[in-house]
Amino acid sequence: MSEERRRRVRLGVIGLGVMGSRTLDCALSHPDYVVPLAADLGAGAVERTRASHPDLTFTTPAELVASGELDAVYIATPPASHARLAVDALRSGKAVFCEKPLAVSPADGRLMLDAATATGLANAVNFPLADTPATLHVERALAAGEAGEVRGVDIRLTFPLWPRPFQATAVWVGERAEGGFVREVFSHFAYLTDRLAGPLRPVRTGLRFPGDPAASESDAHGLLYAGEVPVHVTGRAGVAGPETYEWVLWGTRRSYLLRDWRDLFVSDGGAWTPVDPGGLPERGEGSRLTSFARAVRGEPFGDLADFAAALRVQEAVEAFHGTDGGGVNA
Repeated sequence: MSEERRRRVRLGVIGLGVMGSRTLDCALSHPDYVVPLAADLGAGAVERTRASHPDLTFTTPAELVASGELDAVYIATPPASHARLAVDALRSGKAVFCEKPLAVSPADGRLMLDAATATGLANAVNFPLADTPATLHVERALAAGEAGEVRGVDIRLTFPLWPRPFQATAVWVGERAEGGFVREVFSHFAYLTDRLAGPLRPVRTGLRFPGDPAASESDAHGLLYAGEVPVHVTGRAGVAGPETYEWVLWGTRRSYLLRDWRDLFVSDGGAWTPVDPGGLPERGEGSRLTSFARAVRGEPFGDLADFAAALRVQEAVEAFHGTDGGGVNA
């Protein structure tokens, strides 16, 4: 491997909330990266991060994107700001690793994909289900025909409290303009379904909102299709009950249940049985950063969602808000 391909990627981090801070910490200790710059518009976030990383240099998001010190930018800001930052970064010659959802406006998402395509630079969106052992196990099982005919996918989400406690400081997560559990959580399972069953086509989608006109949805329901496979979605916030994350793929020979992000179960017609994903290693922020560094260098990089996949997911998500022309909001 040449010296150029071995060199560490110079990464700038924009957004120092929950995900930004987690990825910053990981990148600072990652052998593939150096982090010269970080940015956040909130003085409190900057000061909190400075206390933990006193040697890190802070700047504004615009200055970071324009900097000549970087090979790549990681974006963890609220989603309405993703397009401006990502497009400017790509046009200035930097690869982009972005948090989901890709954007809120479908037009913004298409601008991001167009910029990535035009520049040919590495681009990725941080979907944790991209490389988990459960995802890889089901993907291999489907390729081997173990499920038989895939007859449907069900996605069920419930939240006694939204936003969830760990998101309490991210006010926008609970607001209708950019947040809500459909964008924040369903998007992960839309990506999983797109990857394993095919691109999603909304047929009937709808949201119910609480009395506060600024608040995000309290209920979601949807029928989408992945090719010929029906995908049913139900979601509720503010209900009495446990926090629930379930994705089920129904097959004629074998069905698969993913619960709480990583717990995988299988049924051959009887009770759900836990699955050991065959010795596949656990993955996390570090593994996706490794894949992104390889993509930046032009090396084979494994499982990452690119902007094209993320735009398909975004269009399915925004159908619930009635902004893609394909869904019915009720």
